[in-house]
Amino acid sequence: MVPVPQTSPKTPPALRRTPVQQRSAERLARILDACAALLDETGYEQLSTRAVAARAGVPIGSVYRFFGNKRAMVAALAHRNLDEYAERIATRFAATPLLDAYGAIDGVLDEFIAMKRTVPGFALVDFGVPGAAPGETGTESAPTPAGDETGAGVEEESAAEHPNHLVAERLCALLATHLGRPVDEALRRKVLVGVETADALVRLAFRTDPAGDPALVDETRQLLYAYLAPTLS
Repeated sequence: MVPVPQTSPKTPPALRRTPVQQRSAERLARILDACAALLDETGYEQLSTRAVAARAGVPIGSVYRFFGNKRAMVAALAHRNLDEYAERIATRFAATPLLDAYGAIDGVLDEFIAMKRTVPGFALVDFGVPGAAPGETGTESAPTPAGDETGAGVEEESAAEHPNHLVAERLCALLATHLGRPVDEALRRKVLVGVETADALVRLAFRTDPAGDPALVDETRQLLYAYLAPTLS
């Protein structure tokens, strides 16, 4: 079976301009780092593109060079988080090639919990943009320059509405490659249900305890063992 590449998202974020030079890529990374830090400090509703620009030490025009509004910026952060999550799992699997189904489930869950605890902004924005507040249409929008593709945000918004589907697709490829089994509809369905269930339970664990309630995390693990391991074995 041909391994599926794990480091590129199936639906890349819709940037207004894709950085082509190292300097531009570094500036984009600083903007997303600032966005993540401010999410922890202010939350999504109070986040502003001007505050992000100030924290990143770049002109506000640099932010709008990449993003039409804060929602697009946060969507790009969510895509970066998904890439990092997939890379963490791939690295863990590569370091322990004889992992069985239970070990693979541990890797998927443990890396998610670790990111919840340590990655800036991840507690609020993991793989998807928070739901828009009533009346919100992506505040602080910049005017669309002539020649820009005005439909680019449509694909981004569509993907952002179902982030767990993107997560499940990436996990299916990782698990199938590591465990040497094909990606079929049964696996896709099982992994999607597992992702949706684990997402809800982990959110509950972190609402109960800011560090993630250990008993609820263990309940999540046991549920995933019972539901996913027979399919993955």
